Amino acid sequence: MLDFAIFAVTFLLALVAAVLYLYPASRQAAGIPGITPTEEKDGNLPDIVNSGSLHEFLVNLHERYGPVVSFWFGRRLVVSLGTVDVLKQHINPNKTSDPFETMLKSLLRYHSGVANVSENHTRKKLYESGVTKSLQSNFALLLKLSEELLDKWLSYPEAQHVPLCQHMLGFAMKSVTQMVLGSTFEDDQEVIHFQKNHGTIWSEIGKGFLDGSLDKSTTRKKQYEDALRQLESILKKIIKERKGGNFSQHIFIDSLVQGNLNDQQILEDSMIFSLASCVITAKLCTWAICFLTTSEEVQRKLYEEIDQVFGKDPITPEKIEQLRYCRQVLCETVRAAKLTPVSARLQDIEGKIDKFIIPRETLVLYALGVVLQDPSTWPSPHKFDPDRFDDESMMKTFSLLGFSGTQECPELRFAYMVTTVLLSVLVRRLHLLSVEGQHIETKYELVTSSKEEAWITVSKRY
Repeated sequence: MLDFAIFAVTFLLALVAAVLYLYPASRQAAGIPGITPTEEKDGNLPDIVNSGSLHEFLVNLHERYGPVVSFWFGRRLVVSLGTVDVLKQHINPNKTSDPFETMLKSLLRYHSGVANVSENHTRKKLYESGVTKSLQSNFALLLKLSEELLDKWLSYPEAQHVPLCQHMLGFAMKSVTQMVLGSTFEDDQEVIHFQKNHGTIWSEIGKGFLDGSLDKSTTRKKQYEDALRQLESILKKIIKERKGGNFSQHIFIDSLVQGNLNDQQILEDSMIFSLASCVITAKLCTWAICFLTTSEEVQRKLYEEIDQVFGKDPITPEKIEQLRYCRQVLCETVRAAKLTPVSARLQDIEGKIDKFIIPRETLVLYALGVVLQDPSTWPSPHKFDPDRFDDESMMKTFSLLGFSGTQECPELRFAYMVTTVLLSVLVRRLHLLSVEGQHIETKYELVTSSKEEAWITVSKRY
């Protein structure tokens, strides 16, 4: 059990802890540059806490010691990679499960086992099919939810401040629950109930399990277990209904039901996908709009593309695919916001990065937040510039990092489409404006968010 300092550690440390729990790491430092443990029991945990987050700790560590660095989490060695070049050397020989699945399965105490490479490949294909079919089948629903939000914003006086984070979370919850889990969530009360349980579970993932505080608080533990039980009960009911029924609308859970998975695997995968998709979709929508409000030229170019592709015609799935610049805006949003600043991979076999040997079963962190702001890869890295992704080599680099292409995680792929439709609807009719004097501070967790509510105003284009 770690001491009180760990209360300040974010979700990212939960990811580290989960993978370390599943895969004991070597204690050999292998001559990799870095820092020695600050404390015998906690390693460099006090340094991470003092930095504010694991991401900020890694930024400082890579600035001091270079692209390949080491530190200690408890009594275990961790290696972090901080440039595209060293990531290329490590990614190819290491085929591993998605870090969201690794973290969430461990912290939710699911026990369906760790899949082998073949099973991971099969499940990835199943997820890809599920995302594609659910988006295609529910496009009209997604458009309807986007237009409902537009109507709400159109009704506001131009000077009214809009609580962006709150609205995007609500929009994401409605979208994800209906497209992933089905018509049960057409009822707003069901969505509110889901959101409450989702919030209770998500807030305890990492914090409560990592520091042991959840087990020390009878009230919190009961709230968490009740929330998890209620969500699992809802999912089990939906799984049973989808197995026995014939539905016109295909939802994500249908692909899991139709796959070669048992009921426990379907339950776990639908829980993980819905938990992660709600958060990733909400934050991608939030950050995309935040950047558009502070980048008048980018918003103008996006509007011109939307107007050119759709004109006065309806928004359709076929035409959505033509929004090339919109996709560049979303890629740049993921990069500039450092949407997922750290990923974890297991060193399956002994490997070599540059001149350094990484022992088998070492936890290797991909310091994505560091890589995404590396000036040697991204010119003017602190500038929000979607035009950088007009370069095919930049897209290939982005794909390598897992943010597009074949390496893209299914939750992010889902979020890209949802956000594209939402932006098409909003930007077509509205100018999105920042609130003067507002400074948005960033909170680096498993998914990056703002520390406080982000406020915007809107004005009508016509």
